[in-house]
Formats: sequence, structure tokens, C-alpha cells
Amino acid sequence: MIDFRPIAFVLGILLAILALAMLIPASVDAAIGHPDWQVFTAAAGVTLFIGGALVLTSRSGWSAFTLRQGFIMTNLAWLVTATFGALPFAFSELELSYTDAFFESMSGVTTTGSTVITGLDAAPPGILLWRAILQWLGGIGIIVMAVAVLPILQVGGMQLFRVEAFETDKVAPRAAQIAGSISIVYVFLTGVAWIVLWALGMSSFEAVAHAMTSIATGGFSTSDGSLGHFNSAAIDWSVSLFMILGSLPFVLYLRAARGNVLTIFRDSQVRVLLGILAVAISLTCLWLWQKDIMGLGGALRYATFNVISVMTGTGYATADFGQWGGFVLTIMFLLMFIGGCAGSTTCGIKIFRFQVLYATAKVQLSRLMHPNGVFVPYYNKRPIPETVAASVMGFFFLFITSFALLAVALGLIGLDLVTALSGAATAIANVGPGLGDIIGPAGTFAPLPDEAKWCLSAGMLLGRLELFTVLVLLVPDFWRS
Repeated sequence: MIDFRPIAFVLGILLAILALAMLIPASVDAAIGHPDWQVFTAAAGVTLFIGGALVLTSRSGWSAFTLRQGFIMTNLAWLVTATFGALPFAFSELELSYTDAFFESMSGVTTTGSTVITGLDAAPPGILLWRAILQWLGGIGIIVMAVAVLPILQVGGMQLFRVEAFETDKVAPRAAQIAGSISIVYVFLTGVAWIVLWALGMSSFEAVAHAMTSIATGGFSTSDGSLGHFNSAAIDWSVSLFMILGSLPFVLYLRAARGNVLTIFRDSQVRVLLGILAVAISLTCLWLWQKDIMGLGGALRYATFNVISVMTGTGYATADFGQWGGFVLTIMFLLMFIGGCAGSTTCGIKIFRFQVLYATAKVQLSRLMHPNGVFVPYYNKRPIPETVAASVMGFFFLFITSFALLAVALGLIGLDLVTALSGAATAIANVGPGLGDIIGPAGTFAPLPDEAKWCLSAGMLLGRLELFTVLVLLVPDFWRS
């Protein structure tokens, strides 16, 4: 029998934190006299009451988490946060249905960036700030989970980082200390982003919102035009840098803080990430220039920003790249699946899994050519255990299968081919905008049927929690003693 008391205790703590976070947009709305401050205050009260009740009724009688409790807690943490995070959306002046409110909230906490809200330029400041806060909390949550939880649960090859995560140059030998140190780095980078964006011409409010969503690689903006609203090359280049910083392993920042800055560039994940970005940006830039869509300078600026935004899963847009031609659409579609580095705020398949798959395939080819030879796959100059290789290959299979099933489900609901395929991809990979006229960079998910929004919300959760974490709950043996 699974003991749910430790799970309830942690969920109670999370809800209490969420309730306190709701008071921030409540204060902003109250300061300008907007009536939505009452909505945030009431939502915070309900959330805090339920969170407090969970803590008080489950704080004793347990000592540690079991593996099964860890899986359940991880799933419920994101699901409960999205459920209560939807309350301000549902009861604000936007008057969203709960389906739309839940979709927006799930998109926020999973740092996906898909939205059903139009008219952001005239939306209440509290709602705009709440969207950014949800993504910011989701970003730090996924980093901590990737460092302290997923390696222990051995999800999709993440056990490869168990030693690295708990022996980070002995900076922080315990998971709680690592999580605390990473949180400090996360807050510091957000603060730097806010100062830079404010100095470049954004208002203080806009700078705060975009600093939180760029470091979290979330993509929620304060305008329907996303970052294109500001029409500033300096802002585009700066946000491009912040998106890359959010997509790097945060554990490496701890090493860099001790003076070993070069360790970031020695990491093979980082080098491959930057290499893929360089190739994709170059191809897109040359295409835009050769097709006379824009000049070389503009092509480099817009290609860099939008390629980084899609690959890191941020989802900002400075132009409707859906109008750039089939070649660019193909590149963008493929980049959706790649993602950033393990231990970052990004999602997708992630760079290290492609590296493990390549190393394993290379060894298999070598064994075919030299049957008597001994070949061992390596990652970051370390041998790859067979269990890791098997987990990564299993992840690839489940990722493609989940994507295909979600796309089929969206097709059955009535979505066209491009919308169904790109919608499934952007949900599973937590990117944000899809492709096509409906959910592309210039559109929103508002026109989709409610059934499609619930399917996409499930896809966001599935992708954010690395597939196995969610799917293991569907196995009957998991629930047996």
C-alpha cells in the first residue's frame, strides 16, 4: 500500500508557495486599482487553505520517499500546480472557460508558451505578470527535478547525470544544497536579464516579465506581437543570449562560479547545442537572403532569434516564420524535437540523448565491421552504461509513439494535417507556437475545440515530465504492493 502522506505534505508546501506567488500580481492590480486583485486574493486564499490543510494532516508518520512515491509526487506536483494556477485565469475579467484557463496554466508551468489569450496588449497587468510567474516557477522546478529527482528515478537515461549532479566538484554534496545553489543562479540570471532589458528600452514591468520567461525558456510575452512588438535589434540579440543561457546545464554554472568558467564550453552537450544552432541559423539566414525575403543583416538577426527560440522551446517570435517557405518550416519542425541540454529549463528530446544514440549506433557499426573487436560507447569521455543506452532508446521510441498518437487524436478531433502534426510536436516538445495559419507564430490556440486543448495539455505534461514519469503510472504493476 502506497503511503500518500509524504506526497500530500510536499504538495501542501507547493500550494502554499503558489498562494504566496499569487499575492504578487494581486498587489500589482491593487496598486493601479484594477478589480482583478480580488480574484488573485481569493484564489490565493483557497490555494493556501488547501495547501495548509495538506501540510497539517500529513506532516508526521513518514521518514523518506520510496521510488513509487517519487513518481506520484512528481506527476501530482505539476498537475496540482496547473489546476490551482488556472483559478486567476478562470475568474479574471478575461472570463476564460476553465478549459482555456487550465490550458493557459499548464502551458505556463510546463514552460510551453502556447496561449489561448488574445489582446495581450490591453490585458490586466496582474494576468500578464501571473503568466510570467507560472513559467518562472516551472523553469526552476524542472531544473531542480532534473538534478535531484529524475536521475534517481532513472528516467530516459537521466541516471547518466546522477554522479555529476551529486558530485558537482563537491560544491554541494547534497541534493537540497544543489537545488538551493541552482536557485540562486536562476534568480541572479533573471535579475541580470531584467536590468539589461530595462536598459534597452522596455518598461520595468515588461523587462521583469520577459526576463522571467526568457531565462525559463517559456515564451509568454506581454504583447500579441511577442518580442516583435518592440522592433529592437538590441533586445532581440540580448534575449537570444538569455534563451541560450537558460538552455545550458545549470550545474555547470556552479562550477563556473568557483572560477572554472571554461568547464561550460568543455561540456560536449554545450558544444553540440551551439553547433546545431550555428548550422540551423546559417542555413536559415542564407535562405532568407538568397530568396530576397530580407537583406543579409535582417536575415541574420531574425534567423538567429527565431531559430534559438524554437530549438530552446522558448516560443518567442519576432516574425511569422511560417511565411518564410517550406525549407525554413522543415528546419523549424525538426528543431522543435531537439531541445536544449539536460539540467536546463528546456524540454524536447535533449542533446545528450542524441549523443548517446549516436555513440551507440557508431559502436554497433564498428562491431559489424570488426566482429572480434571490443568497442565501448562514450559520453563526455565516460563509458555509457548499457542501462543508459537502453533507457535512451526506449525514450526515443516512446517519444515518437506519443507524438504520433497525439497527432492522430488531434486529427480525429477535426484539426487539419499541419495543425495536428505541429500541435502535437509543440506540445510534446513544450515549444509554444506551432505551424500553419491557426496555431503558427501569428496565431493562438483559442480557435481549437476544447477536446483538442485537453489533449494538448496532456501532451505538455507528458513532454515536460520526460514521458516515463507519467506513463509508468499507467502500468498496473506500479500500483500493486
